[in-house]
Amino acid sequence: MFCRYHLWYFGFATQKCHVQSSKVKHMPRDYGQLAPNKVRRQDREVTDKSWIRAFLSKAPYGAFATVNDDRPFINSNLFVYDEADHAIYFHTARVGRTQANVDADEAGVAVCFSAFDMGRLLPAPKALEFSVEYQGVVAFGTGTIVRDYEEATRVLQLLLDKYAPHLKPGEDYEHINEEELKRTAVFKIAIESWSAKKKEVDADFPGAFVYPIGG
Repeated sequence: MFCRYHLWYFGFATQKCHVQSSKVKHMPRDYGQLAPNKVRRQDREVTDKSWIRAFLSKAPYGAFATVNDDRPFINSNLFVYDEADHAIYFHTARVGRTQANVDADEAGVAVCFSAFDMGRLLPAPKALEFSVEYQGVVAFGTGTIVRDYEEATRVLQLLLDKYAPHLKPGEDYEHINEEELKRTAVFKIAIESWSAKKKEVDADFPGAFVYPIGG
């Protein structure tokens, strides 16, 4: 069901979308009391840390959620996962809403991150049973601005190496310099917890198709 896909990634929870079989009785849960990385559909949960690390290393983009004055804000952006630091990094312009939200507390602010990949759409005889293949990771942690020049330079080079591995600094483009860093804000999410989910069906699933049709 499409609803399940969107609910998990964007964190919304409405009783209208929680369709349950009449043959199975479910005890109500207070999800507000559970750990933020608790997965509802444990049959689709991925707990293999090596899989999660590999997914974060190759995912092309992610969404970063911050809050300021009770107002949520999402920044969709390129990013790099540094396994050695167990952290996610991205960058924006020196000024902007993300910078203001993260800079609200020098000690760091609570941040949520999501990266996902959509597979094939899965039709069904009933509209309610339509579904989709997917895989993704949600991470929770503390967001800070990287203020150290050497560290910021290292992180930006990690980003360049991820997205342009065939190009070399000093040969194909100039090295990062201090003037460029003055116009850039580099952010770090120190990961405190994460969760992952994956749904994949057989290759011959009846009617499965890629969106958009013909794309």
